[in-house]
Amino acid sequence: MFNVLGDINWLAVLAGFAAFALLGGLWFALLFPKQYNHSLGRPADAQPIRSPLFLAGPPLCALIITITTATLIQALHITTYADALVFALIAGIGYLVANTTTIAINPNFPHPLRYAAISGGYNVIGLVLVSLLNVAIS
Repeated sequence: MFNVLGDINWLAVLAGFAAFALLGGLWFALLFPKQYNHSLGRPADAQPIRSPLFLAGPPLCALIITITTATLIQALHITTYADALVFALIAGIGYLVANTTTIAINPNFPHPLRYAAISGGYNVIGLVLVSLLNVAIS
């Protein structure tokens, strides 16, 4: 069932990765930077420390999520936009939002539900983009 790596459309993976990574930049730098900082207990205008991990980590994770999504879409024979959307919402809410919320619920996050809503929202929308692009390009 999961011997599908050879069947993955790598152009769809590249397009999905680019969309997911671009969404991340827009989401956290332009759309919700103040809210995100507040969820972490930082001043609204705080700037992240631009370390190699900060610059490479999120795109690498987006790539892993994108490849995993392409693998599952191929293995589950998802070929319609409706099925891709349902898959993205189930996986996005059921795994990504739930996991983000679990991570945020600890004493180090002063506003865990706000953090989960911002980061989880990004992940769900990103997964929807990745899933729909996989169907569109495949």
